[in-house]
Amino acid sequence: MIDLLVTETISSLDRTAWDRCFPGELESYDYYLAVEEAGVPGFRFRYLALIEDQKILAVAPAFVMEYRLDTTVAGRRRRLIGLIDRLTPSLTRLGLVALGSPVSEICHVGLAPELTPARRPEVLRTLLRGLDEAARREGIALTGIKDLPAGAKELTAAAIAEGYQSLPSLPTAHLDLPFAEPDAYLKTLSTGARKDLRRKLKAASGLRYEWRHNIDDVLDRVMALYDEAHNAAELRFERLTAAYFTRVLARLGPRASCLLTWAGDQLVAFNLVLHDEERLIDKFLGMHYPVVKSYNLYYATWMANVRLCLGSGIGIYQGGQGDEATKRHLGCRFTDNQLFFRHRRRWLHVLLRGAARFVRLTGSGSGPEAEIRP
Repeated sequence: MIDLLVTETISSLDRTAWDRCFPGELESYDYYLAVEEAGVPGFRFRYLALIEDQKILAVAPAFVMEYRLDTTVAGRRRRLIGLIDRLTPSLTRLGLVALGSPVSEICHVGLAPELTPARRPEVLRTLLRGLDEAARREGIALTGIKDLPAGAKELTAAAIAEGYQSLPSLPTAHLDLPFAEPDAYLKTLSTGARKDLRRKLKAASGLRYEWRHNIDDVLDRVMALYDEAHNAAELRFERLTAAYFTRVLARLGPRASCLLTWAGDQLVAFNLVLHDEERLIDKFLGMHYPVVKSYNLYYATWMANVRLCLGSGIGIYQGGQGDEATKRHLGCRFTDNQLFFRHRRRWLHVLLRGAARFVRLTGSGSGPEAEIRP
């Protein structure tokens, strides 16, 4: 018999058992513990585990929130939903329980490595039924899956079998870096892109870069830059606390770093990244907007990350979601993500399916900058 455990803290689960379900994952047990310790306003965290004979078969992070339909739309659609919200807020504010995390790159669902291919579909469908049970405990009728990679075919099939509706999310950018030096990377770009990037980097030549594992002494300045980026973003899903940055750096140790970019004695940008021997994940970027264009800060920090990868033998730079045009210009490839939702009340499910053309349950991916590239 498979038992469901739903807990409000990941510390209720064994660290080794959790990470065993996610071999090689940078957003590991320690990452989710750091996020939980820091808190993200407007979200409550849950963790699902399926247990059989006292052994964990599957685990997944989840979150609970009040989802406003105007959170992730812009322009006229946002104004229209805002009008409906003022008249009938019950139609635009929905309780939601979703697999995933507001600050993870993708939806992480981990299975015990000893599970046979024949059992995996059954276990995944049981996990989704567990999500529905967790939602019932919260008195919530809407469940979802946030940013499920298109390659997660087994969970996709399980979601469809359980009656979930899919819609596209923002794709994730990846830059392959099988090179020994930056010039080799630059040569892979088109002639126009290469010239453009060299010109932009020339304007940034006076900047100074500093890699840190502790930012306590500049935390106020880092958060000021984060606030600039968050306030400038057209679409906003979550707002991070200062403790998010300090806890992630403390919990992940050498697997998390923060790039500080200085113009003289002024901190003009920061970039939090996660990394191991194979991959670097660009998590959150903050910039001082009055000097973004004069220093080409986005491109300057991009190349600083590229240089870190090349100097450390890291072969993949994961650039997060948003601004496909710029990232394609910089040589990225993309992998698709999907969102899934299901409402327990059939008529509301049909209504939301129609509204899905206008709204997306998507966070800021690799940070608020995903919507505000210079």
